[in-house]
Amino acid sequence: MANGLESLWEGFSAIADEPRLILMWLIACALLYVGVARKKEPLLLVPISMGILFANLPLGELIRDDGDGAAAGLLRTFQIVGMESDIFPLLIFLGVGAATDFSPMLSNPKTLLLGAGAQAGVFVALLGALLLGMTDFVDFGLLEAASIGIIGGADGPTTIFIGTRMKELGESLPNVVVQDIVGATAVAAYSYMALVPIIQPPIIKLLTTKKERLIRMNYAPRAVSKRTQVLFPVLTIIIISVLVPSASPLIGMLMLGNLIKVCGVVPRLADVSENAMMNGVIILLGLAVGATMPAHIFLRPETIGIFLLGLFAFMTATVAGILLAKLMNLVSHTKVNPMIGAAGVSAVPMAARVVQDMGQKEDPENFLLMHAMGPNVAGVIGTATVAGVLLAIVEKML
Repeated sequence: MANGLESLWEGFSAIADEPRLILMWLIACALLYVGVARKKEPLLLVPISMGILFANLPLGELIRDDGDGAAAGLLRTFQIVGMESDIFPLLIFLGVGAATDFSPMLSNPKTLLLGAGAQAGVFVALLGALLLGMTDFVDFGLLEAASIGIIGGADGPTTIFIGTRMKELGESLPNVVVQDIVGATAVAAYSYMALVPIIQPPIIKLLTTKKERLIRMNYAPRAVSKRTQVLFPVLTIIIISVLVPSASPLIGMLMLGNLIKVCGVVPRLADVSENAMMNGVIILLGLAVGATMPAHIFLRPETIGIFLLGLFAFMTATVAGILLAKLMNLVSHTKVNPMIGAAGVSAVPMAARVVQDMGQKEDPENFLLMHAMGPNVAGVIGTATVAGVLLAIVEKML
């Protein structure tokens, strides 16, 4: 009887020993509110918030490691099988590729430059993290800085992929101490993706004049042939894999998904990739990411630094895209509306919709959505390529 009562008391005792669990419950509920009530990135924030809650239940049964005759907890198994092997983020990229239409970019190839220019935020945040790591407030090294920098691309799966790879790289090297910030960087990335309609408009207004925002871009896209649509993913895989071999997993899965979509001969595979498979993986990935955030890992000064640097990276990426669009207007006879440069981040299609909404407010007859989709989908390719560059550079520098 006494042993039974002690077992019942274990949960309360665990909360008394680690009261920060309650704070993590509140954080989980806050993210759940954003996803459900505010409908911001619900597909990821709902499972991530529940993963955070599960990771901070008393005794941590769902995230325990195997040993002492007990199997690993359910969410720990998801992490081992799906995250440490990179399977989950790569399958998400397969689904993203199957859901993405690259035609706006192919019909106007110069928008690819805007997607590339927006990646400046990644490197600015990386340098910022290294500088912040030199202070006494946080302990960021090159591995953590790379994981934080990729937030600037506003691409959740890529952020998870890089964060996991950097953590594994640090753990495999002697005399290298690496922090587990996968969960914090992932939540930061998805949070800023959800906040695109709040973050970007003030920056766009600050950097553009009313005259520039009123620039009309006639939408008369060149027809993209079926042959071009099929050759594009194949050639992209080859070219980027030759130039940046470390980017081949992300680019390969992204372009495989797109090839399945555009070839037109495997509609069932396209449907499964875009819908059933992707939705299932999202649930598992969200739970696994949330489970990386038990209180003792998440509630540290470094977490605040991650969110601040992530915000700075996202803002810098937006600024870089707009400034590059303005530069293009100086050297080109065909003017582009500088606002579409803000869509160069990988937040598809949220960033493009922000540009469309702002254009409509200035001129109800100005339709910029399809023009903004060019740099928007180019940003997905750009962020995946930059991720490969970071992997190659960081590994050689350690």
